[in-house]
Amino acid sequence: MPHSERALTLLPRDPGDADPTVAAILSKARSKLGFLPNMYRNMANVPGLLDTYMVGYDAFRSDSGLTPAEQETVLLAISRTNGCQYCVAAHSTIADASGVPTEITEALRDGRTLPDARLDALAKFTTAMVESRGLPTAAELESFLAEGFAETDVLQVLLAIAVKTISNYSNHLFHTDVDAAFAGQIWEA
Repeated sequence: MPHSERALTLLPRDPGDADPTVAAILSKARSKLGFLPNMYRNMANVPGLLDTYMVGYDAFRSDSGLTPAEQETVLLAISRTNGCQYCVAAHSTIADASGVPTEITEALRDGRTLPDARLDALAKFTTAMVESRGLPTAAELESFLAEGFAETDVLQVLLAIAVKTISNYSNHLFHTDVDAAFAGQIWEA
C-alpha cells in the first residue's frame, strides 16, 4: 500500500485530551458515526483540516443529488486511484451497508469495468478527473454527460475529489491503521 516513506509522528487526538475546539469536532464525529475513526483522530491535529473534511463530506453526501451507489462509486474510484487502503476499506464497508451490489463494489476495488453503464461512466470520469488533475478530455466529459449526468455533477465529483484528497493524503502521511469496523474490507493497492 502506498504511504509516505516516513509517517508523521503526531499522536492521534481524543476528545478527552484535546482543547475545546478539537474536542467538539471529535465528539460530533463520534456521535454521528458511533465510533471515532483513526483517520479523524489523526486529522484533528489540525482542527481546520478535520472540520474542512467533515463539512465537505457532509455537503457531498447531503447535497450531491447522487444515489448512495453513485456516491460510493465516486468515493471508491477516488480512493482506489489514490491508493488509499484505509478509505477503500471504509467505503467498501459503507457501500455494503448502503445496499450497493457486491459486484459493483468488487469491480470498483479491482479497477474493472462496472456491470452498470451509468456507474461505469461515473467511475471512469471520476478516475480521469483524479489522474488528469482536473483536466478531462472532451471525450471523457462527453461520455460522462451522455449517461444522463449534468454539468453540475462534474462539480459534485470535484467536491468529492477535494474531500477524498484530504483523507487519502492524510492516511498516507500517518500510515493510518484501518479501524476494526472496516477490517473486513482490507484492500491492498
